[in-house]
Amino acid sequence: MAELIQYEHVELRQAEQIVLRDINLTINNGEFVYLLGKVGSGKSTFMKSLYGELPITAGYARVLDYDMTKIRRRKLPYLRRRIGIVFQDYQLLMDRSVEDNLTFVLRATGWKNRRIMKDHVLEILRQVGMENKAYKMPYQLSGGEQQRVVIARALLNSPEIILADEPTGNLDPETGTEIMELLYSIRSSGISVVLSTHNMLWRERFPGRELLFGDGHISESK
Repeated sequence: MAELIQYEHVELRQAEQIVLRDINLTINNGEFVYLLGKVGSGKSTFMKSLYGELPITAGYARVLDYDMTKIRRRKLPYLRRRIGIVFQDYQLLMDRSVEDNLTFVLRATGWKNRRIMKDHVLEILRQVGMENKAYKMPYQLSGGEQQRVVIARALLNSPEIILADEPTGNLDPETGTEIMELLYSIRSSGISVVLSTHNMLWRERFPGRELLFGDGHISESK
């Protein structure tokens, strides 16, 4: 299995305060990894460090062949094209349709041919069960449907890692289960899914690695 993420003795700070210290872990392709811990335990801080939003202040960190201790700002867009992010609050553009939301991302990442973009968007929407909602505006969709669009957006550029920050936090249990089933199925294509959640029930239904956050450290559940 290929190593996608490698952290050795990494330290992470927010506003000069150490949030996490001595992080040692590797994540391989196709893994489903839970980030578990209380609010403020550093889960979001860790996620931000993976896509260069937060700098590595000590140790060695490599993400998708990029040395995160030395990565230049101009290289960050190339790293981020290989990482899909699923937000709890969706962050969709409310003034344009589902299809236009996804096309906007493709244009921003260098795609140019209209027909190829349209075909690709519809194929990705089909994968998440939203091919018949391409013309809809985000506010016309349910929370679960919006989250499916967010997952589609994350899949647009064939990422190697999906980061999902509380993806079911705003959803009812039935819809949340559907979203978890979708994310769990994605890993079968070799994509690693790193998911932050407070819902402990998911661990039983969708088994995966468990990284525990507490007291400024990350440990692995046995």
